[in-house]
Amino acid sequence: MLLLPLPQALLPLLKKAAQASPGSGLSCNKAAIVNISSNGGSVKEVYLFEAIQAVSYRCSKAAQNMLTRCQSMGYREHGILCVGFHPGWVQTDLGNAAGGTPPLTVDASVGGMMKVLSSLSEKDTGSFLDWEGNVVPW
Repeated sequence: MLLLPLPQALLPLLKKAAQASPGSGLSCNKAAIVNISSNGGSVKEVYLFEAIQAVSYRCSKAAQNMLTRCQSMGYREHGILCVGFHPGWVQTDLGNAAGGTPPLTVDASVGGMMKVLSSLSEKDTGSFLDWEGNVVPW
């Protein structure tokens, strides 16, 4: 499998963590790659296109979603869970630049994702989820 530089550099450590952890199956308690994406990368649901076209951003996030799927298939045999997250509309420089006031604080977004991560299992590898654990359409 063609690996990108960072996952390739971390692969030995991820494999070691997965092998050293008790139990079977995939989970974030063993080894995981978590990609932060955006619902703006959903090909099925092109959220708010009329208000925010951001075509380059959308295309890069759609590509990242494909990367997550490919990683989930390529790393499954090594015991590594892979998932993509839409963190929500968060009060950051990027979130504030979209106009209006984002409803989520950074703490709420990260706290939600951490809660979801703790519940993920083998059936979730390759998923695209939001910060509350809801499936985001590809």
